[in-house]
Amino acid sequence: MGQDIRGKIAYITGGSSGIGKATARQFAKEGIHIGIIARNPDKLAKIKEALAGYDVNVVTCSADISKQEEVKTAVQTLEQQLGKADILINNAGISEYGNFQEMDEETWKHIFEVNVFGTYHMLKEVLPHLSGKQKGDIFNISSSNGLKATAGSTAYSASKFAVQGLSEALMQEVRTDNIRVFTMNPSLVATELVFGDELEEQNEEKYMQPEDIAEYIAAQLKLNQRIFIKQSAQWATNPF
Repeated sequence: MGQDIRGKIAYITGGSSGIGKATARQFAKEGIHIGIIARNPDKLAKIKEALAGYDVNVVTCSADISKQEEVKTAVQTLEQQLGKADILINNAGISEYGNFQEMDEETWKHIFEVNVFGTYHMLKEVLPHLSGKQKGDIFNISSSNGLKATAGSTAYSASKFAVQGLSEALMQEVRTDNIRVFTMNPSLVATELVFGDELEEQNEEKYMQPEDIAEYIAAQLKLNQRIFIKQSAQWATNPF
């Protein structure tokens, strides 16, 4: 049989929009207490209000995950107000598309600072929680672009390939502590990251939705602790 996830504590980055927001809502339905880290205080206030009707504790922190000191402060706040994490969802990320020769160095660096070093910073602060409990779950949200690069995505694809390598090596290191590392690689998901202000115009019957990813995350968590899905890819059935 699978395991009961009610009462666990999850930290989610980028939890005020997109996949992170949907995951926070799904976790609230499942009875998981939630710590949300994101940059925008207004969006954080809205998601906290939206989750107020669920019988779970919700704590939010505004932080830029590319900055180690901000991550450290945020994680300390979540630990003090919520408790040490059982689950870490590394979801926050940014993208920028353009031909290699057209993209400047600062943009390249910033993508890596958020997508790669942001994940690193969170792992560095939260992994001791899981190691101390000798049990836990880490979800690193990569991308289909982290499995197969596409033209115009040199920086984004490179950052997501880096997340793949980090996840693979970390998974081997922490298995002996009963910590599971899941790497997820969704293709196009109807989020602000992809569609921006035109999000509401997207066809929900065609495009993969953040809620689809959130439901899958919850299902993986319920697997018996002796098993996990190391790497998976999520695709829309017929988006054309």
